[in-house]
Amino acid sequence: MGGHCACADSRARVYKGGYQQHYCDPTAAPACAANSSLTYCLEDAEYPAYEIKAAISQDHLFAKKYADIGTQSADDLVDGLSAEQESAFDYGYYTGSSKGDSPYDVTHWAGPAGYICPSDVAYAQPRRAQNVAGEWRVIVNDVHYYTQTARLETCLHPDAACRALAPCYKSKCTQKYIYHRMLSYDPCDPYKGLFIDIYRLPAACSCHVPAL
Repeated sequence: MGGHCACADSRARVYKGGYQQHYCDPTAAPACAANSSLTYCLEDAEYPAYEIKAAISQDHLFAKKYADIGTQSADDLVDGLSAEQESAFDYGYYTGSSKGDSPYDVTHWAGPAGYICPSDVAYAQPRRAQNVAGEWRVIVNDVHYYTQTARLETCLHPDAACRALAPCYKSKCTQKYIYHRMLSYDPCDPYKGLFIDIYRLPAACSCHVPAL
């Protein structure tokens, strides 16, 4: 019921007596991550909701493992900025061309309100993600009203100069990450049940100015 192991490198092992057991490679990217360089999926057509519901009902310690604040926004997590202001940021005009042959075009110096390093911000509930060991896990999300929310901020132009700073500063936009602990499920070993795993997710796009 959608809970099969979505592994691109599945193969079979043959044991004595002719018994076959399909091998699931936990490091193989699932279908939701195909053609993507991201280490997480916000949408997952093969999300094993039935298996997650069953694991929750069988886990007597679930209430002690689970915690989340589902309604997150800039109102709570960004000082001096409202959710309405942050969601209105539009970097469609910006080229990030400080890295090119004709650096510091007009979009570097002018534009509407926004962060000095243009970024995409999402208050998201990942369905799958690659843990710090490089193995893909299913994350408990939107099942029986249980969610796990994370603020994801990704640089739109990594290594481009920070907006409005003069070339002499040699600035650049740098991607930052944070480790998130999330209640998870291993599709390659469902008998583990639900457990806490650790994921490295994009957290901020910061302006870095080297020593002059």
